[in-house]
Amino acid sequence: MSAINHPGRWLSIVGIGEDGLAGLSPAAASVIAQARMLVGGARHLAMIPDGTARRLAWPSPLTDAVGPIEAARGSRVVVLASGDPFLWGVGATLARFFPADEIACYPAPSAFALAAARLGWAQQDCALVSLHGRPFETIVPHVQPNARILALTWDGTTPAKVAARLVGMGFGLSRLTVLERLGGDGERIRRASAEAFDLFDVDPLNVLAVEAVAGPGARPLPLASGLPNAFFEHDGQLTKREIRAVTLSALQPLRGQLLWDIGLGAGSIAIEWLLRHPANRAVGIEENPERAARALTNAAALGVPRLRVVTGAAPAALAGLDPPDAVFIGGGGGDAGVFDAAWAALKPGGRLVANAVTLESEHLLASRFAAHGGEMVRLSVERLVPVGGLHGWRPAMPVTQWSVVKP
Repeated sequence: MSAINHPGRWLSIVGIGEDGLAGLSPAAASVIAQARMLVGGARHLAMIPDGTARRLAWPSPLTDAVGPIEAARGSRVVVLASGDPFLWGVGATLARFFPADEIACYPAPSAFALAAARLGWAQQDCALVSLHGRPFETIVPHVQPNARILALTWDGTTPAKVAARLVGMGFGLSRLTVLERLGGDGERIRRASAEAFDLFDVDPLNVLAVEAVAGPGARPLPLASGLPNAFFEHDGQLTKREIRAVTLSALQPLRGQLLWDIGLGAGSIAIEWLLRHPANRAVGIEENPERAARALTNAAALGVPRLRVVTGAAPAALAGLDPPDAVFIGGGGGDAGVFDAAWAALKPGGRLVANAVTLESEHLLASRFAAHGGEMVRLSVERLVPVGGLHGWRPAMPVTQWSVVKP
């Protein structure tokens, strides 16, 4: 039984390519022919001959269309989408408002699939990234030596911006392919290196393919915790690399979880939390406006511009925030009120990790350890430094760390 005749599936989402109606399956073409309401972008609606169906072009924001679609519930509503509607498409947005058993989807090949087919690349070996409506810096964590990246772009300027960022990372030798209007009569495929990128008349509808080549002095983001300190701009308020790696291990990031970083400083803990998975979230609380701004700059430079920063002093600045799955309190960021507020907000099963560098803050951690249990460790790092014409070990200030799981 086709979905159009199923009484429960009144809302159809049809993926359509640059070849328009000619590229649709018979079932998808039939769904469009029987539509009483057509919803889509102007480009897609123009591909469909005029008929009796009422038409609605996507408003801005797109979710403003949910009301008119809901008002047509039970009639034959067809939403036109690009390629595969559930791969960085409108399908997931509509599924937030309408049950899956009321939706019938007819996907077409995605832009990723078409690009991989033209290049002879295996999709499963590529990083699939959407820069459409998202900061182009989100490509940064995927730039690894010999990586292949397929990116949906925002417009015709995106490829040049990505090329410039690659050059800045030491990946100027990378090979870029711009694939425009895939599947249509205007399809065009062109190539250039990042350092000699000269493709500036790019159609807004394009996919960017990157073969990442690391040059001398390239600076990709390591996949391990504990990024080099030099990756962060800071004024000295930075959790250093070795302590940061141990702290991330204690925080135990999991997919999609929310971190509160209280006493954000340069943002290094929150940034590395976000780098662990693209679905992770982090809120940094920082009362110094200059440090708050610097943390946002670091987050964008390292490919996680989704870091949220609240400028203010804890515990007052914690009010109204979503409950966290994990909390980090930096070496100088906590007093009894901050700990109590963070502990009260922390979800059951959540982790709290606090670092102390002074005797007074260590005593505070000891009192919380006595009350809540957990684990306390003292971390000490020594670095080799010149001593005249020889070398010797210089110890950094030891860090006392308390970590605990809330029952």
